[in-house]
Amino acid sequence: MSKSDPAWITVGRIGAPYGVKGWVKIQSYTEIPSNILDYDPWYLRPEKAVDTEWREVRLDEARAHGKGIVAKFAGCDDRDAAALMRGQAIAIRRQQLPAAEEGEYYWVDLVGLRVETLAGVELGHVDHLMATGANDVLVVEGERQRLIPFVTGPIVKDVDLDAGVIRVDWEADYLE
Repeated sequence: MSKSDPAWITVGRIGAPYGVKGWVKIQSYTEIPSNILDYDPWYLRPEKAVDTEWREVRLDEARAHGKGIVAKFAGCDDRDAAALMRGQAIAIRRQQLPAAEEGEYYWVDLVGLRVETLAGVELGHVDHLMATGANDVLVVEGERQRLIPFVTGPIVKDVDLDAGVIRVDWEADYLE
């Protein structure tokens, strides 16, 4: 089903040091970047080390800064320490998220689901989603990649998280 551990939701990553007192830039993956500041605590691990345990960290301070976010972690008191944090993934526990409303889904819950047409033809699995402005798009990997608009009603007919399937009104031979 999902490629990631469902108990953890990656909400951002640590970027470059900011200043000389241990602050770092934060790349937020939340829809509204400053929403990452609503979650406490944060958990870190090296971004590519999926077999590594998440470790809880304490924020001394964090704030929106221009178009981004900057943060200062406890024990990170200079630029060298901040540089060592670069590239770490930031996660929260699943239970820190509010429950999704009826008919709404967290992207993380859709990744890995099987996608099939109304006729039962399997198109592949959701690899990831993209925000396009007009609507979100499912990137479906199968015998070829398909980009399917995530528009409930006309295209997405059913999302069954328990069965691990999304049923779409989409022809297997549509050219994208």
